[in-house]
Amino acid sequence: MSTPRKVLVTGGAGYVGSVAAARLVETGNRVTVLDDLSTGHLAAVPAGAEFIEGRIQEAGKVLDGSYDAVLHFAASSQVGESVTDPGKYWRNNVGGAMELIAAMRESGVRTLVFSSTAATYGEQRSVPITEDCPALPTNPYGATKLAVEQMISGECAAHGLSAVSLRYFNVAGAYGPHGERHDPETHLIPLVLQVAQGRREAIRIHGDDYPTLDGTCIRDYIHVADLAEAHLLALDAAPAGGHLICNLGNGRGFSVREVIETVRRVTGHPVPEVVAARRAGDPAELVASADRAREHLGWRPTRTDLADIVRDAWTFAESRRVLDPENTQ
Repeated sequence: MSTPRKVLVTGGAGYVGSVAAARLVETGNRVTVLDDLSTGHLAAVPAGAEFIEGRIQEAGKVLDGSYDAVLHFAASSQVGESVTDPGKYWRNNVGGAMELIAAMRESGVRTLVFSSTAATYGEQRSVPITEDCPALPTNPYGATKLAVEQMISGECAAHGLSAVSLRYFNVAGAYGPHGERHDPETHLIPLVLQVAQGRREAIRIHGDDYPTLDGTCIRDYIHVADLAEAHLLALDAAPAGGHLICNLGNGRGFSVREVIETVRRVTGHPVPEVVAARRAGDPAELVASADRAREHLGWRPTRTDLADIVRDAWTFAESRRVLDPENTQ
């Protein structure tokens, strides 16, 4: 980033938000983390950041003219839960973003970087997925993120907000003391690592008859530290009074079986697997085109090797077990 800023990071006690907050602090910025700790962890807030416990709807009590920008990560993010409890997702994700944007307008903070998701695309026939592909979310989680993007576009047009929305694909890895601690855990790499640790008997492979080389689904994995760097770059790239939407991904995919085999190699532990039925709505392959992020943000992911991503995640998972042998998160 060109000059130090004062930045509010909503959801900065969560997985991705805490890494972005840490990188902001490390690069000389003044950081305030706003998080209600419903899914985040106080220990994940980086040293050097001010912490305020509260919901997104309380951003108006925090923001004032001294802030330069907001990085907005706070959201409910479990796809399955969004299907069974959609109201929670519309209240938290859309209602919360509406309150945050209003607080930004009232306080004169005019730069926003929004944590969006590839779930806005739904099931796509073409790979790699570009930002020009139709946004057809298949669950309330993706629908709420798309609604927030549309809200941001309206705010940019009407009130001159400068914004970047970053659509993530599969985030993985760890950055020092910052890693995945979801409860429940639904992401493949930490689930496979739990098997390697002996905390889970086997990893379930949901379908091995897809039209891929080994029959299992292929996904695009991006290191969380690379993801955080994109947010810092986006602060400088936000177009004046405009809304830039960029994919973030590796640009290549790894199958479920490739992930499992990589975990075996990295950890040196056996990973039993069980083949189960396909999950409804699981596409065979999801891979991002990140050309727009490269062009407009100057972003280049540097941690693209799957073994390196798994190794960082494993180091974090083992550190958690040392700190708390009974830990199940």
